[in-house]
Amino acid sequence: MAKHSRTWWGQKFISALESFTDSGRLQRGRAYSGDSRILYFDITKGLATATIRGNVNPYFGVYKEPHYDTEVKMTAIAAKDWTKIIANMSSKASVVARLLLNEVPENIEDSFTAVGKHLLPYSSKDFHTECTCPDYSNPCKHIAGLCYRLSGEMDQDPFLLFEMRGISKEDLQAELIKSPLGKALASELGDRTLEPEVATSYFTKPQTVAIKETPSLKQFWQGQKRLPQAIPFATPASVSAIAIKKQGDNPPFWHKDSSFIETMEILYDRVKNKNSSLL
Repeated sequence: MAKHSRTWWGQKFISALESFTDSGRLQRGRAYSGDSRILYFDITKGLATATIRGNVNPYFGVYKEPHYDTEVKMTAIAAKDWTKIIANMSSKASVVARLLLNEVPENIEDSFTAVGKHLLPYSSKDFHTECTCPDYSNPCKHIAGLCYRLSGEMDQDPFLLFEMRGISKEDLQAELIKSPLGKALASELGDRTLEPEVATSYFTKPQTVAIKETPSLKQFWQGQKRLPQAIPFATPASVSAIAIKKQGDNPPFWHKDSSFIETMEILYDRVKNKNSSLL
């Protein structure tokens, strides 16, 4: 089920949830991660909260659609430990550069394990979850749905991981810039700002080119070189729907429970292969 997320950090987040959650609740939780189920969603100071629609079930005496308040929080890292972690990150140019560019490097955990901590969750001890539904199990399907929604949000903004661990993106980058390496990289990145170029026209102007001799009518219409007899097949893209994947699994305009990326990948594959037999 970790494939619900499209980034390595999102998959790690979901893998930790799957390690201690009932598989049946996980499966149902995927259907509770979309906008059709989540009526309210917010992340403030590392606390993710949501209001999730339940089901009407006359068999259990539920005749009115219930709404459940759900919370997910990760165990925060103490300020004194953050000081050591940031010092470790500040000594690595590749880590500082990626973080200042709003990216999370693959070796980010090295700076945490050096002080006995980790950024990504690994077990139930990293989570604090609550839900007002009557399910005795924690996590329930509503908590699982909120976690799947969180993984999609983290795909688009990986710094939510830092926020849920106790430090905001702005505070993290501000501390990194204070280091000698951070100052040098920030100065270099700041110097790359380019001024816009003034254009005299919105369109490409055609240019005349002198020819050595006037071509015959046959050369004019057919060209001097013969066209290839067989049309070469285009090399398939290594990653299908790469432009679509930038939107994430649940973009603002997508109101279905299914993943937007998975739906578009199926559409891309159908369009690509529809007329392949005719070539």
